[in-house]
Amino acid sequence: MLRARGRNWLILALMGLAIAGCSEMPVSGPSSRDIKSGNPKDADSLPYALVKLTPEAIGVLSQATPRLMFGNTGRHAPREIKFGIGDVVSVTIFEAAAGGLFIPREAGVRPGNFITLPNQSVDTAGNITVPFAGAVLAKGRTPGEVQQTIVDRLKNRAIEPQAVVALVDQRTSLVSVLGEVNNPSRFPLNAAGDRILDAITRAGGPKGQGFDTWVMLERGGQRTTVPFGALVYEPNNNGYVDANDTIYVYREPQTFVAFGASGQQGQFNFEAWRISLAEALAKAGGLNDSFADPASVFVYRGESRDVAEKLGVDVTKFETPLIPVVYVVNLRDPATYFLATKMQIRNKDVLYASNATAVETAKILQFIRLVNATVNDPIVTATNAYTLRGAIRGSSTTTATATTP
Repeated sequence: MLRARGRNWLILALMGLAIAGCSEMPVSGPSSRDIKSGNPKDADSLPYALVKLTPEAIGVLSQATPRLMFGNTGRHAPREIKFGIGDVVSVTIFEAAAGGLFIPREAGVRPGNFITLPNQSVDTAGNITVPFAGAVLAKGRTPGEVQQTIVDRLKNRAIEPQAVVALVDQRTSLVSVLGEVNNPSRFPLNAAGDRILDAITRAGGPKGQGFDTWVMLERGGQRTTVPFGALVYEPNNNGYVDANDTIYVYREPQTFVAFGASGQQGQFNFEAWRISLAEALAKAGGLNDSFADPASVFVYRGESRDVAEKLGVDVTKFETPLIPVVYVVNLRDPATYFLATKMQIRNKDVLYASNATAVETAKILQFIRLVNATVNDPIVTATNAYTLRGAIRGSSTTTATATTP
């Protein structure tokens, strides 16, 4: 009796420890309760914002598509080409009548009163030389600006002078297209203006699939990167290139990762320009019917401060340019599946499906059964050994009874 009572107390003590330590049970990730509390357990953990997936949130996210960050992208006119050191320039000067500074009086029978100067390169000081006008600054100026300077300097000496300045050989206003293109090259800008896709086309186009291709534009020491599809399907991104821009094309599959109670866990390629949340869940094998809580599906993503603010997040609590946001998706609501088809997954998103509460309870009950068996097994073994010893000695009066719980 005393042995049984002591054993029961031991079982109760171990069960108490098991329940107290249920937070340490083996799991594939945080519980939905921990995520929705919004309070990280570790004081050093990164804070995050919770956003419920609603039609309003979908409306905000639909406007937050990848953008090139330079201000001139998407504008309706290219910048006028300016001269640079080394460019070859031609200058033609017209006078209203013969007998002026450049056209002798006896040349009146000419079909036009003009003179064309020999072609010349913009020197290291950025100048070209025009007779009777001296050194004229050309570097960083447009043909029209150089023409006006020449006219201003000649108007008191020539007869109603006019000037035409043209770019003969362009050597400075160049664009480089490198990387995963069929013909990496460096070529002069077109006076009519080249858009980013035009420049990539002149370099032979991308080698790989468009949905695996990224385009980085470097300008003035700054860089911005978008998927190739953002140039094709978002025309505002396909802006005009500027002189000395560098376009780097490279391949990197867009991916997302899935954890928790999904059918499959791991990293998955988009294999398309865009995929929706519904498509991403399907790629990951859907939700595991034996473990998942449909009301506790989460999408982890970094959002810009302006997007997070539009989603209702108090951005003053965060100091970083990107706000860690966890989207709460309740797939127990049938209407949410429509929203899941409209939410676009982005590169490096994390999908997490939490276990149902019943699964965690079953784990605790299984652990309690294990504790019970662990306590009983030594007692049963000792009792059986005592009985066996008595049988060997031939004592029919030596008996013991094992009490099972």
